[in-house]
Amino acid sequence: MMLMKVLLQKATAKRQLSNISIIKAFCGFATMSKFDLPERLIGNDKSVWVEYIGLALKYKPLNLGQGFPDFHAPNTVRNALANATLGTNPLLNQYTRSFGHPRLVNALAALYSKLLSRNLDANKEILVTSGAYEALYATIQGHTSPGDEWIIIEPFFDCYEPMIRISGGIPKFIALRPTKASGTVTSADWIFDKNEMANLFNEKTKGIIVNTPHNPVGKVFTFEELQFIADLAKKWDTLVVSDEVYEWLVYQPYKHIRIATLPEMYERTITIGSAGKTFSVTGWKIGWAYGPENLLKNLQVIHQNSVYTCNTPIQEAIAIGFEEELKKFGQPDSYFTSLAEELLPKRDYMAKFLSEVGMFPTIPEGGYFMVANWTALENKVKLDEETDTYKDYKFTKWMTKNVGLQGIPPSAFYSNEHKHLGEDFVRYCFIKNDENLKEAADILLKWKNQQ
Repeated sequence: MMLMKVLLQKATAKRQLSNISIIKAFCGFATMSKFDLPERLIGNDKSVWVEYIGLALKYKPLNLGQGFPDFHAPNTVRNALANATLGTNPLLNQYTRSFGHPRLVNALAALYSKLLSRNLDANKEILVTSGAYEALYATIQGHTSPGDEWIIIEPFFDCYEPMIRISGGIPKFIALRPTKASGTVTSADWIFDKNEMANLFNEKTKGIIVNTPHNPVGKVFTFEELQFIADLAKKWDTLVVSDEVYEWLVYQPYKHIRIATLPEMYERTITIGSAGKTFSVTGWKIGWAYGPENLLKNLQVIHQNSVYTCNTPIQEAIAIGFEEELKKFGQPDSYFTSLAEELLPKRDYMAKFLSEVGMFPTIPEGGYFMVANWTALENKVKLDEETDTYKDYKFTKWMTKNVGLQGIPPSAFYSNEHKHLGEDFVRYCFIKNDENLKEAADILLKWKNQQ
């Protein structure tokens, strides 16, 4: 009898709790689960890449959205990777130094010492990371206290903003705006307002992120623009994070300028690079950051407590790639030189067929992306069939599903208050085989002629 009484009491209590939960939910008092997304991550859970890769897998369009080559990387690095994993040294398949494989940091130090005209300490001024993505993450996490402000130039690679917010920082935005709406538009025509830029700097500013050559516009920042930013950084004692992953992809006659080479700027600049972009091996996910020892120390703390160390054989292969490139530096057969030369006709071909179909492309000075204004085609696209808020999402999704060509919506690269600035554009990638670029042209022209 006693056992029965206890069971009845438990059942009654359970029903009462259930009823209370129902009442709370009905009245809007439902409590959060302890396993809900932490507050610092709320609003940062969406990714244009996750969404559009899913679309590509479902509809199987010709994918000119993601920025990866569809042709082989140089034999130098591919053979070096095979030799590293299959060679006689068993340690090349084991852990290596946390802050960078010795052979790789020495190769990077040799290269950037040459480019910066200063002697970099391979062990103290270079950190190898799991892609440039981790280099950015370690930089922002390592240098942000709650309430610190970071200036972001729009459009921006979409990880900048969530990384700052997750770190407790506050992003402040300034947009590049095209100064021409017709005729031939180049990425040089996209500029920032100097007064607007100057007004963003204040005592709370921790730093500014500069991406040159720029993704997605392809802008190569001029010496004057970089000097203006540098002067503000020195005036307000702020960091500069220079995202230079496309440093070798600059088209003649333009020149890439490293802001760390400007007077008194190495001391306050963290520069980020990428093996994926340098050697066309985006799947290898190796990047790096270089800068003064006192600034890199913060990144090392984040790195050693998260990733700790990166893939050893891949670092070995990239080191060999850099060693070979240093031997050929400045020569026509250097991959640093030849890749941009190979991409130039691809760039011009894409600009031609986008123009022929009725879009207005921006001709990039660097990188391997092209943004194009698509609004002249709006009457040919059934935007109302898509439910997204922004027109560029509707356009790119409709084109993926109905035309078979995928681009990326540039509003993903803007803050909420400025997303309207990207709605009239689409981003395409031209580091693709000529056959695939020709297919893209055929798809668009066939579609246009059927309308």
